[in-house]
Amino acid sequence: MFPKNSDQITRNYMDSLLIETRYIDSVLPDSHLSLWGHTFDTPITTAALSHLNGTAPDGMKIYAEGAVQAGALHFVGMGPEEELRAILSTGAKTVKIVKPMADQDAILRELKMAEEAGCVAVGMDIDHSFSSNGTYDNIFGIAMKSQSYEDLDRYINSVSIPFVIKGVLSPVDAVKCRRLGAAGIVVSHHHGMVDYAIPPLMALPEIKKVSGEMAVFVDCGFSSGMDVYKALALGATAVSVGRHLMPLLKDGAEAVSDRIKEMDAELRGVMARTGIKDLASMDPTVIHPTWPGSTVL
Repeated sequence: MFPKNSDQITRNYMDSLLIETRYIDSVLPDSHLSLWGHTFDTPITTAALSHLNGTAPDGMKIYAEGAVQAGALHFVGMGPEEELRAILSTGAKTVKIVKPMADQDAILRELKMAEEAGCVAVGMDIDHSFSSNGTYDNIFGIAMKSQSYEDLDRYINSVSIPFVIKGVLSPVDAVKCRRLGAAGIVVSHHHGMVDYAIPPLMALPEIKKVSGEMAVFVDCGFSSGMDVYKALALGATAVSVGRHLMPLLKDGAEAVSDRIKEMDAELRGVMARTGIKDLASMDPTVIHPTWPGSTVL
């Protein structure tokens, strides 16, 4: 029986994608990422997690410190202003993702606070609007609400730094994000928020076609450099890793950083064996799908 769990579907699909090798004229690869005027050592970013202090004492700051040590872009989710400032004090180049709160003035305040505190970008997690029973969501006592095109336009124009829209899983939403002037999107089903969701890597090629100049991040279930390679080959600008790193928080920032660096080394290993010299040279024709009817072009 086909699984309904979107995390399992995503894992199965990712593992079903095969690669071809290309050795002639291949060189040692470069995995540096240039984005929004910054250069990062890797296209692997942290994911927009929240409430990690229950996983490890000072877990949110440790998570950020791990990104700094790995030379990676850092995403962060919900949390108070003092926590964000502690994260930024590590030197982490941080993207602050806010929830789609019913209180739109609170959204505007949070976005402006993040900009003034020194975040490199801000954004919104649009897929947390609804609960599973057809009502608006409520997260830790905070009421959520769906956001319209006009609402998002207001938020984007309220700040002068890049704005990222997280929770895009269709070309329809991607086109709207592009027209809004979003600087980036995160292709994601939020780790199985909806059963039978399209795997992000299945949705990615069609989304990439309509993404224009937007940076295209992707998350959900990435745990190796090979996983990251497949996403980049299919059009991702960068790949966000979160839950895979969470167990490492108890061992400190160095453990988080070491795993990001290991994954980046794994990525470069695949790049070398497939004739890809840098991120700009990623080629979707290296990928061969095995699921009936699937396509990478």
